[in-house]
Amino acid sequence: MSKIIISLAAGMAMIGGVAMSDTPKVAADISPVHSLVSRVMLGVGTPDLIVQAGASPHGYTLRPSEAKALQDAQVVFWMGESLSPWMEGALDTLSSDAIIITLLERDETILMEFREGALFEEHDDDDHGDEKHDDDGHGSYDPHAWLSPDNARIWLNLIASQLSIVDPENAGTYFANAAAARLEIEALTTEVNSLLEPIRGKKFIVFHDAYQYFEKAFDLSASGAISLGDASKPSPARIAEIQGRIQEESIDCVLSEPQFNKGLVATVVTGSNAKTSVIDPLGVELTPGLDLYSELIRNMTKTLVNCFEP
Repeated sequence: MSKIIISLAAGMAMIGGVAMSDTPKVAADISPVHSLVSRVMLGVGTPDLIVQAGASPHGYTLRPSEAKALQDAQVVFWMGESLSPWMEGALDTLSSDAIIITLLERDETILMEFREGALFEEHDDDDHGDEKHDDDGHGSYDPHAWLSPDNARIWLNLIASQLSIVDPENAGTYFANAAAARLEIEALTTEVNSLLEPIRGKKFIVFHDAYQYFEKAFDLSASGAISLGDASKPSPARIAEIQGRIQEESIDCVLSEPQFNKGLVATVVTGSNAKTSVIDPLGVELTPGLDLYSELIRNMTKTLVNCFEP
């Protein structure tokens, strides 16, 4: 009798081992993308997050566990070289046999060109950010495309499609999860539009120009950016331009970010009545997982609204 029990236990362990080995190995570069992939994989498995919360995706040193995740991955979802230039080499070295999905290079992805200068001018609806699709390269495009809920909805189906290639048995689950998540994002968009209604038309300054996808989605308009890019320091002339805009337009809100120099923000608002708030476009302080994307968009909205409160 005991031999039968042992044999059954061994058989169950083997079945469990096969089930686990059949779960696709998936990796995602940043928390917002990881969240969307996690939502599509709900009930099947959990993707690995490569760039940990609090770290900059622009320059990152892989931990051994993250390198192994890339090496083991059958599918890797990442934004692209313009956000994480270091990762291209890591993928070439560690993930040569994996399906690599570069979201910024997909025809479906909505892209917006970088805005020029410290001060942003008004755009008509038809040319705000010069929204385009482009097949020849994306170096001139703003890589913060996850801040567009429209892109998130597009990517959910893309993620489901790619996962179904390596795991056709769970294709129904992937597409059902993607469909449910698309409805959740539609509801989130409605909620955010309602929350933003009292401040729509008001202007604000951002630390760096990462928010035009969010602005486009919710009919907002930043007035300028302190820093040229994610990893660059503003020149004295640029700071002076921003200070002038704050004074001239009586701008009430200046947004900084968790990883950037608070002293620069303090310098910019000197002599004005502008209020400062910390906005988080990467989900630095959020727990990675399937709920992070919605929490990220909702928290950004609340931060912006609160920044305009007296």
